[in-house]
Amino acid sequence: MVSVDPSLCGYCGSCVSVCPVGALDLQETRLAVSEACVECNLCLSACPMGALVAATESPRDLPMLQASYDVVVVGAGPAGSTAAWQAAEQGLSVLLLEKRQEIGSPVRCAEGIGHEGLSAFFAPDRSWVSATVRKIRIQGLIGGQQRLLEAESQQDQSGGVGYILERRVFDCALAERAAQAGADVLVKSAATAFWWEGDSQAVVQVQSPWGHHEISARVVIGADGVESRLGAWAGLDTTLARHDLMSCAQFLLAGVDIDPECTYYYLDSHLAPGGYIWIFPKGSGCANVGLGAQSDLVRIPPVELLTRFVESQPFLERGSAVTLVAGGVPVGLPPPRLVSDGCLLVGDAARQVDPITGGGIANAMSAGRLAAQVAAQAIESDDVSQAFLSRYEQEWAQGVGRRMARNYRLRRAFAPEQRTSERFWLVFAISVGAAK
Repeated sequence: MVSVDPSLCGYCGSCVSVCPVGALDLQETRLAVSEACVECNLCLSACPMGALVAATESPRDLPMLQASYDVVVVGAGPAGSTAAWQAAEQGLSVLLLEKRQEIGSPVRCAEGIGHEGLSAFFAPDRSWVSATVRKIRIQGLIGGQQRLLEAESQQDQSGGVGYILERRVFDCALAERAAQAGADVLVKSAATAFWWEGDSQAVVQVQSPWGHHEISARVVIGADGVESRLGAWAGLDTTLARHDLMSCAQFLLAGVDIDPECTYYYLDSHLAPGGYIWIFPKGSGCANVGLGAQSDLVRIPPVELLTRFVESQPFLERGSAVTLVAGGVPVGLPPPRLVSDGCLLVGDAARQVDPITGGGIANAMSAGRLAAQVAAQAIESDDVSQAFLSRYEQEWAQGVGRRMARNYRLRRAFAPEQRTSERFWLVFAISVGAAK
């Protein structure tokens, strides 16, 4: 029976189309081979990725890549691509790895970012901005009564309080900046192991369509998301408590009638216990409609709760869900350590998300930039030890991390059932920019 290497499979379905006995079945991101397979091997030549070819002992060469780099970045989200871009601009040799075959997909994000966070790196570009936000609306049952707060930006110079991105395009644009700065970028290439070798070199094991390889680096930056494995391989404890994880589901609804310049927030302890519901405009009658609930309080799958919310809103129920995404958002404090010998964690892997709003794009980019700066300093000093790299932890804690720690204390000061109180209402309104 034909076997499939899932690390190579591109999920294109070509092999299915030529199978004469229906033994192959493409299931979302998994190709299944049934016992009906007669080993005719017609599918082998139809596979453009070589996923159905018997593995050979000698690996194929990775295209245009070096055996060693100054910096290897694992994960091409905003944190990883920014780190690769900034490190390459400082003259370092950089490899950016992305385990998925398309950078920016699937989107697991509400896609909102404030003007201040974005402008710290570059001006907005119409190619990856879906909507400019100038208004905020917060609604909820507060103190036993329905409350509504509406605010409008007065920041004429910024053109709005924030933006709703098209993350698929935005993430690719960031990776392109890294490539233009000199970084090598490799997609569908997963880091499968990490270890510290000797006293000055790290090794990353990479599994890609071009084989299995070991690539050495002076510094490895882990930007591999909420599901990060690099931290564990480096001896860092990145395990989340359930109360520090928001379980989220989101539809992209088409055919809805909402204010294209307004973000909507709903505080609802029944539908979104410990969290909230959001509606973010995406232009042309589309909107991201999502729900995040505190993981330890979830009794009904968030996607079902989200469906109930949509069906309860006449201006939404007419829409059609053209996309469904789901995922977890870490809202806890960063791990006790963010670095080990030759390794730094950034972004969701480092739990650098706002504990109240769940926003993390700007934080991730700031962390990526800081990690690249510290990595460059360490390499120049010929000291990539944990002791030297710990200045990244210190600078983060004294900067953005200080605000995140404050917001974590604020969130934890309110039990989940108190997050529809007057006091929390004000805290939330300030956090999303609806009050001062």
